Amino acid sequence: MATYKEIHGVNVQYRESDATAIEGDVWYNKVTGEIKMYAAAGAWSSGTSINTARFNVGTAGTQTATLAIAGKVSSVVDVVESYDGSSWTEISDVNTARRSAGSGGIQTAAILFGGQPDSGQLAVAETWDGSSWTEVGDLNDARTQGSQSRIGTSTDTLYAGGETPATTTNTEYWNGTSWTEGTDINTARKTFSGAGTPATPNTIVMGGGVPGGSTANSETWNGTAWTEEDNLNTARNSTGGAGQNTAALAFGGTPPTTSKTESFDGSSWTEQADGATARVAGIGTGSDSAAIWIGGGAPAVAAVEEWNMAASIETIAFD
Repeated sequence: MATYKEIHGVNVQYRESDATAIEGDVWYNKVTGEIKMYAAAGAWSSGTSINTARFNVGTAGTQTATLAIAGKVSSVVDVVESYDGSSWTEISDVNTARRSAGSGGIQTAAILFGGQPDSGQLAVAETWDGSSWTEVGDLNDARTQGSQSRIGTSTDTLYAGGETPATTTNTEYWNGTSWTEGTDINTARKTFSGAGTPATPNTIVMGGGVPGGSTANSETWNGTAWTEEDNLNTARNSTGGAGQNTAALAFGGTPPTTSKTESFDGSSWTEQADGATARVAGIGTGSDSAAIWIGGGAPAVAAVEEWNMAASIETIAFD
């Protein structure tokens, strides 16, 4: 294991003040006789609720510039709402009402694909140009409950796993024009989250439903192959997700219904502060330091929570 000096280039410092600390520093305060560290910690706070309570929503964008697309109340809806960081506004509806679809992109250039009406599976894909939704090339395999949360852009995304109706490992990639069958994920699953962008590549998928229960398995995509990574601490499905393959969040899910949140640093998952509302099938987008968690159910809720990281000086305790 690397020492502190090998990682940071210096030994633990002796200081008379904490004033010059920056994130990642560890030092001994000679005045107080305490070992200190400057560390970042995250927490959820309440955000503005969406206008239409729903779950299994599609999403695109960032924490403060977000779309909440379609989903289910008691039946599927075509409603789309846009968030500016303080309020949600209804905008143009999608052409095909659905839930449990895949999605990607930003607030002004998004894509929604697959999913299901009140029963069955869809292959239909639609793109958003900031003013209207347009049907584009269908998936090769109609399916639902594949990788959710925002993955990629409107011209570079993927849809992994899901239900066709059998649980599958199938993965398709969108290049802005058409869908191509590609390298399958290792573990067949449905109702799971993911984040990242395929072409970079920095994509991760985590958790999900498998025959007989839930999985803690997570996998990352390097542009050529899917690689199994450290497992979530809690196996679950119907989670939200945000970030990318070296800095990700997974939150909520079932069973049991939870608000549990975990972060991934590229090598391991660590439990973080829980959300305020335990829920399943809430969608997420954003980064590991600034994420948003939208809706959920069932029954459907309108709750929105925002995740933010803040750095602070902490005293290291040894008891």
